[in-house]
Amino acid sequence: MTEPDTISRMSEYLGLKNLSRMYTGYIQRAHDKQLGLPDFLEMILSEEALHKRENSIRYRIKESHLPQPYKLLADFDFSFQPKLRKSLVMDLATMEFIKHHESLLWIGDVGTGKSHLAQSLGLIACEQGYKVLYTTCAALIGDLNNGVFEKNLSKRLRRYVNPDLLIIDEMGHDRLELQVTKEAHLLFKVVDERYQLNRPLIFTTNVEEKAWAEYLGDPVSTRAILDRIFHHAVKIEIRGPGYRQHQGMELQKKYEKLK
Repeated sequence: MTEPDTISRMSEYLGLKNLSRMYTGYIQRAHDKQLGLPDFLEMILSEEALHKRENSIRYRIKESHLPQPYKLLADFDFSFQPKLRKSLVMDLATMEFIKHHESLLWIGDVGTGKSHLAQSLGLIACEQGYKVLYTTCAALIGDLNNGVFEKNLSKRLRRYVNPDLLIIDEMGHDRLELQVTKEAHLLFKVVDERYQLNRPLIFTTNVEEKAWAEYLGDPVSTRAILDRIFHHAVKIEIRGPGYRQHQGMELQKKYEKLK
């Protein structure tokens, strides 16, 4: 077996997959830059660490089930929501709220950007090493309902309780959700277990707080849910035009200038 083959085989054995593929290239770079042994080792280890980190981020994003195309915070148009403080959102993007076990509750009208911001913060959390899970409220309750019928509710609950950050999106968005949301106690189980473990969540809804009990169909469970969410949560209201409405208004202004 030749020297490159031996090094490639040992690299694979040690789990240094990037080194096994790039070994000859590293040798050439070291030769071109006339690197000594310590610098050569630092270059290899730095490249391997970067490769491992990138793979880890890709894996966490995939496992998060964040919808594609992914929502980037840089793509959010703050100009269409002037009452939303950009400084607040940028502060949330540091992920300090996760370190402090604080949840985020986004409340506002349809199309105001709640889901975009929730998903973009979830993406940043993945990049910073946190395990994230995204779900809509309808999908979560529907899944747990199936767990009741299939007698594996505990296993399904763990899926929502274990992540460092759980994003429950679009409560009140999907009209089909009304067929299953009368099981408020199932949503309570998720919220309560995460609350007991100090694991934050991001919740988005267009249902006003006073209407949650009627919407979820269980006043007692709803009060318990609200109590736990609001205890360690930052409440952010977004009031303003929907993004599609904003784009339509901007297009109208553009053509009015041409008249």
